[in-house]
Amino acid sequence: MDLRVYFQKMRAIERDIPEPYVVVSSLETPDGGKADRLTEVPRAVAAQLLVDSRARLATADELREYKERAERARIEVEQAMARAGMQFTLLTEQESRALRSSRPPKG
Repeated sequence: MDLRVYFQKMRAIERDIPEPYVVVSSLETPDGGKADRLTEVPRAVAAQLLVDSRARLATADELREYKERAERARIEVEQAMARAGMQFTLLTEQESRALRSSRPPKG
């Protein structure tokens, strides 16, 4: 393929993508590329993948599925971080009294 034509196609596709980031669905390729993997990429990368026939733009259903999965993953990470940040110390009643009596008086 003529490089000039290749880059003209890439720029034309990039101009047609309004968002700065877009979700693409991978296509099966002879070098081992797996089909139907959803990935969010910058507009320029999406254009290159489309010209190279390595991906296609995700459908509305695929986009919804991708966003739902991303939201679930975000919530799981936030919950895991919250659990990791919580620390509990169990004190016996005697330790608790000792701790209270060792504090300076409020004043």
